[in-house]
Amino acid sequence: MAGLTAGGAAPPVTAQLALQARRATLALRPTQPATPIWELAAVSHIGNVRLKRGDRCEVVFRNDLPVPLAPVWYGLNGPAAAAPLRGRAPTGPDATETSIVSIPNAGTLSADFRLFEDGLKLPARPLPIIAGETNRVAVDRDEVMLIEEWRLRPDGTALPPGRDPEDTTPLFTLNGRTSFELSAAANERLRLRFINGSQRTVVAIKLESHEVHVMALDGQPAEPFPARNGALVLAPGARADAFVDAATSAPFLLHDGKEARQVGSLTVTGKLERRAPLLPPQPLPSNDLPDQLDLRGALRFDVALGAPETGWTRPASFSTSSAPAFRAKPGRTVVLALKNPAPIVTIFHLHGHPFRLLDKLDDGWKPYWLDTLAIEPGQTQRIAFAVTLSGRWLIESVATDWAAPRLVRWYAVE
Repeated sequence: MAGLTAGGAAPPVTAQLALQARRATLALRPTQPATPIWELAAVSHIGNVRLKRGDRCEVVFRNDLPVPLAPVWYGLNGPAAAAPLRGRAPTGPDATETSIVSIPNAGTLSADFRLFEDGLKLPARPLPIIAGETNRVAVDRDEVMLIEEWRLRPDGTALPPGRDPEDTTPLFTLNGRTSFELSAAANERLRLRFINGSQRTVVAIKLESHEVHVMALDGQPAEPFPARNGALVLAPGARADAFVDAATSAPFLLHDGKEARQVGSLTVTGKLERRAPLLPPQPLPSNDLPDQLDLRGALRFDVALGAPETGWTRPASFSTSSAPAFRAKPGRTVVLALKNPAPIVTIFHLHGHPFRLLDKLDDGWKPYWLDTLAIEPGQTQRIAFAVTLSGRWLIESVATDWAAPRLVRWYAVE
């Protein structure tokens, strides 16, 4: 039986995580009552959820909301065979389910209910999850920076995604606040784990007057490089780990493609004394992804994002009895030509495997891995990945319009 040790016993559980789907509120407007929302909360952890690479985690999920739900993990590139929509029914209201989740990679992950948004009565917050490296990383602080967007009605209530946002006002928060403050000492090296938890909007986030070194994207280490103009551009669901050496107090500015707004600030007080000066950031420990991809021998498939005639459907109507987008055998390289026929930027997400973004001539790839990609209207982007995990895996497509439906298909590795 897969997953057993040499002695025939299952590997031991090394971590536990209690999750709860529940009602909550957020203070989004200072002059109005707190806004009712839904959230995925870690009731077993104080502060951020921190696991370790290699953990075998027992997850106990309690659903205290009135619709069937299941947490969907993003960045968990492991044999999570019980993932929703691919064979496991979501947990019903007032029910509890226990599962075992393996954590094969270090990185910044998230879990949320976005595959169930058709049934959400209120917008739901995602849950950041940190999978730590087995070796210590040379930083002084490690902070999650969760970006979220809201559509507020005049009465202060919030509209779930997938609905017409007429008569609503967009609002962005950082770590659940409209003005988040992060305190640090001068000379302190910060690892900032940015997560774009918004549902439909590509955002750029920038810390003024600081050099930002990108260390990882979508949970996978990258060769360190400076963010262009100091700004990180993140598609919905995307993550970026950045190293910042605190120098002076400065605002966090967010741009949603229409306007820039301040969503928080770094407040620097005092100075951290060091025995030796800070060295340039060194690459994060590898997650053992392949150095090379066999593009010449790759299987190649065309995928038109969101085109209903090609099999895309809402998650509520999804069935693996439908035809897969493609099939591949473990050990092969797959190249997907992702075409966006829509007149608006569309977001693509691949479950199960991280991918490389190919250069225009397919003669190389960008020096980082992704699992989420924004594709401009009418454009085609090519991605490549090494198929390693057998099973049925989802792909997602959603246009960057609050009213747009989230759509899914699946691919088979067998």
